[in-house]
Amino acid sequence: MVELKTDTSIDAMYEAGQVVGRALTAVRNAADVGVSLLELDEVARGVLRGAGASSPFLGYRPSFAPVPFPAVICASVNDAIVHGIPTGYRLRDGDLVSIDCGAELGGWVGDSATSFVVGEPRPADVRLIETAERALAAAIEAAVVGNRIGDIAHAIGTVCRTAGYGIPDGFGGHGIGRRMHEDPGVPNEGRPGRGLPLRHGMALAIEPMLIAGGRDGYHAAADGWTLRTNDGSRAAHVEHTVAITDSGPRILTERKSEN
Repeated sequence: MVELKTDTSIDAMYEAGQVVGRALTAVRNAADVGVSLLELDEVARGVLRGAGASSPFLGYRPSFAPVPFPAVICASVNDAIVHGIPTGYRLRDGDLVSIDCGAELGGWVGDSATSFVVGEPRPADVRLIETAERALAAAIEAAVVGNRIGDIAHAIGTVCRTAGYGIPDGFGGHGIGRRMHEDPGVPNEGRPGRGLPLRHGMALAIEPMLIAGGRDGYHAAADGWTLRTNDGSRAAHVEHTVAITDSGPRILTERKSEN
């Protein structure tokens, strides 16, 4: 069942989304060669604490997970696509890092992700991340009243496939609001004009995931959480929480500054 949010509720979700945006900005600014993923998790925890927010990630345990998630960020490096558990791994020059973070504030949830390179980037990684961001932008542009979920999925898939990248099957975006995962699902590939009609008050977490090698295969790592590319190629993951409104899509997790 899809819950349509009131304008007041969307404003409250925006406040939660701004906490997420600040956490991601702080993590990105702290990420450097030699910094551990656990240290980045502590940075995000500090932002959440300072805002009086809690983490919808910490302790989360879906049916596929062997253990509850132990952190407030997902930190996925290089061939890890999503759901990476922060460890003592220290970042190296050229690492491609994807950070996913959520916040719950006042009973409402925001969820967002960003990908970036630590140190000197490879041109191929820059292209991969830029394509992921273009796919997200295209999806948000399609997130308007009168379109359908399939139009968002088609926008993402078209950008990714045209660039020659793979898309992990079965993983995509989702509805969001009082809980992190709500109806409807938002696939990263699909047919335009199909699926649930978009209506004012819907809130969606839209999250393209790209595999550089061009194939779609992935597998779960030994921790039961981290998804890695089968071919060992690098991956990128970007995400925004977006409200569907009569005046157009409203990004609730916008990051005002990366500096």
